[in-house]
Amino acid sequence: MKKCLIVGRPNAGKTLFMINFAEYVGLKHVEIKFFKRDKEIDHKKYTIEEARELLSSDIPYKTNCLQSTEIKIPVLKGKKIVSLMDSSGLIDGIHKNIQIRRAMAQTLGAITESHMILHMIDASKINDESIKNTIGEVDYQLVEYGRMKEGYMILANKVDLLERKTPIIQLQKEFPDHYIIPISALTKEGFGEVRSFVCRRL
Repeated sequence: MKKCLIVGRPNAGKTLFMINFAEYVGLKHVEIKFFKRDKEIDHKKYTIEEARELLSSDIPYKTNCLQSTEIKIPVLKGKKIVSLMDSSGLIDGIHKNIQIRRAMAQTLGAITESHMILHMIDASKINDESIKNTIGEVDYQLVEYGRMKEGYMILANKVDLLERKTPIIQLQKEFPDHYIIPISALTKEGFGEVRSFVCRRL
């Protein structure tokens, strides 16, 4: 089964995207696997509404370990399964909390094992003056890694908060060699294009 990893800084919208994308492809429930630090795996089943309420939050590091769900995506006359994996947020430098450092290390380990990387950037944080002042070094490092990864793309999230398309244009100018899809994890805008990207790689 192909693995599709969602990565990015804390509060970029990764968890909400995973849950709402599962709903977008037709799921009413999600069974989440939580990959604990001691290599144990917990399984929990939620309705979509429960998952949104219990797993998604504006508080940084609500996601403190890898968590994945299997989704079936219609392809031609059949369906293919992909493991959609949410991850703990990455930051520049070293976090002072050891639990968060371990979660970040787990995320970094999953990057090399995944077939697809969905790099999520909060487009609402990009100001008009300089994109380099609002996107972290960790994002640039992920972009560089993406140059070597066929199944890599950037999701410019939170377009529902944008009054103008300037941040998206800035991102496209900064990373002209990469595929960038403007999305809203909240309203599901752009999800059709994400599904097409994933389907082409299954």
